[in-house]
Amino acid sequence: MEYSPKKIKDILEINNFNFKKKFGQNFIIDENVIDSIINKANIDRNTLVIEIGPGFGSLTYKLAKNAKNVLCYEIDTSLKKILNDNLKEFSNIEIIYNDFLKQDIKEDIKKYNYEKLYVVANLPYYITTPILIKIIEDNIAVEKIVVMVQKEVGDRFKAKPNSKDYSSLSVYLNYYFDIKKILDISRNIFMPKPNVDSIVIEFNKKERLKLKNEQLFFNLVRDAFKQKRKNLRNNLKNYNLEKINNVLKEYNLDLSARAEQLDINIFTDIANNL
Repeated sequence: MEYSPKKIKDILEINNFNFKKKFGQNFIIDENVIDSIINKANIDRNTLVIEIGPGFGSLTYKLAKNAKNVLCYEIDTSLKKILNDNLKEFSNIEIIYNDFLKQDIKEDIKKYNYEKLYVVANLPYYITTPILIKIIEDNIAVEKIVVMVQKEVGDRFKAKPNSKDYSSLSVYLNYYFDIKKILDISRNIFMPKPNVDSIVIEFNKKERLKLKNEQLFFNLVRDAFKQKRKNLRNNLKNYNLEKINNVLKEYNLDLSARAEQLDINIFTDIANNL
């Protein structure tokens, strides 16, 4: 499969393909970037890979060369002929032409035999967070997620306490995964070129912290960040502030602190003492 921009453009023109903004379509045209993603993901012949939004199939092609099976979800049915042509040499690829967010993923993967389940994808910017939340809430047993996302969004995912990007989403995702950046991606490696740069983020499944009440923990975190400029005393006034303050004292903090100053362990400690 040839990765030159001209070749890709020619194939798209032959098939009368038009990029659709509503699907957030930006196809990767740089083979070196694709190889870097594959190498850093450590995919092998025991791995079932889920790819969301294969687009032209550039990443899919390399995934199929390295994985046992690749299960793709593509919402744009006008890509069917292009994907069939570009990936025709492989027998280990299945493409489901439907919205990933509406699929029963656990049912879809039942027929596969594998040791490791990964998600590797260039995610459409507009549904990046809903995709991650679906994987978590549907309890899909994914060991690793390696995804290319808008830089600004990726910065929020991996944000640490006391940074401007740190949010309730950062804490929520950190509860389930160890998160790190593995690649910076220029906007110039896409067709069409987006207005922003991207990064590749790796999520590795982690052992969860011990919580007495998981839902209370999530509610606490969400409420603590409700109004970022306000302190914990204001944002958590519907909770037992005395108990919260007693925990905060152990970390040399008090109710005048803001949520962005608390790491996941402090939130866990507070939740377990309420």
